[in-house]
Amino acid sequence: MDYLQLKKEVIEHSKKIGIDKIGFTTADPFTQLKERLITQQQLGYQSGFEEPDIEKRINPELLLPKAQSIISIALAYPSKMKNAPRSTKDERRGIFARASWGKDYHDVVRDRLKKLEAFIIEKVPEVKVKSMVDTGELSDRAVAERAGIGWSGKNCAIITPEFGSYVYLGDLISNIPFPPDTPIEDQCGSCTKCLDVCPTGALVQGGQLDSTKCIAFLTQTKGFLPEQYRTKIGNRLYGCDTCQTVCPINKGKDFHFHEEMEPDPEIAKPKLKPLLTINNRDFKEKFGYVSGSWRGKKPIQRNAILALAHYKDETAIPDLIALMHTDPRPVIRGTAAWAIGKIGHKESIAELEKALNKEKDEEVMEEIHKGLQFLND
Repeated sequence: MDYLQLKKEVIEHSKKIGIDKIGFTTADPFTQLKERLITQQQLGYQSGFEEPDIEKRINPELLLPKAQSIISIALAYPSKMKNAPRSTKDERRGIFARASWGKDYHDVVRDRLKKLEAFIIEKVPEVKVKSMVDTGELSDRAVAERAGIGWSGKNCAIITPEFGSYVYLGDLISNIPFPPDTPIEDQCGSCTKCLDVCPTGALVQGGQLDSTKCIAFLTQTKGFLPEQYRTKIGNRLYGCDTCQTVCPINKGKDFHFHEEMEPDPEIAKPKLKPLLTINNRDFKEKFGYVSGSWRGKKPIQRNAILALAHYKDETAIPDLIALMHTDPRPVIRGTAAWAIGKIGHKESIAELEKALNKEKDEEVMEEIHKGLQFLND
């Protein structure tokens, strides 16, 4: 079989099915990545969302026996929102990161991979393939880097010359020996803008991230947010784009190739106060199709409370007081108490004291004390 000709046909077909960039690499183990992953593990820099078996993350043959190649695909997503609503003094708004605009990217990328799989199977019926998006075992960024999709930036994102880092990635392992592409040379140079502006110092150095400090990770946790990060969240409800928006390569990059990636402004930049009392059914109906909803409504509601504290929104105090008194979840009650104190409305002292008298949860009591301290200082 002429594998070079087959590769050309796959590339041509990829353009027809909505893949913006495609690259090919071998299925050799990612030996350098293994060393980095072990270091990350030893330093406690992992988020806990990763595949725990490092060997599966670096050895494609463990995922597909006799694997010979990996195809990496990239889909460009928008960086600018059309008709973005403004946050007003009476109606403050939060923001979902760009990677959570539009339909859940896992579904979008999987759709493209399935179409690519179908084409390859049509050409080579006996082929063995395995596809994955983001939550798969392999590091999609390591695959994309080696396949020539882009270079691994200092912000730990794959940066493509064409689309910047505003791309979703997917992988397709096969037992076809496609000729590999050449990796792209690193173009970050001496620039350190992403390192300089990271709100929590999560970017330890170029190419090294302490995930436990990263706002994108923190917004997805379900417990009390460590206090040192609460004022760093700003109005972010899910994810963080800071290290992307400051990147000079990303300047002017904004692509609207895929209809399903277009954001609904009222979802991507929602009003904060209605989020505080939204029920499960309405949350799933309204936000369930975006990737930022995958952890459920609790983290989003907690982050909305922190965003209202960030704005010092006194109009939200009645809602926060109601949550502090009646919400069954300790994280929400406690975060609301902290936010009430942070907003700084002195008349809230009596409500905090009333909540303290009836509260049984020690962590919540601690948060109420913090709220009272803000108001008494």
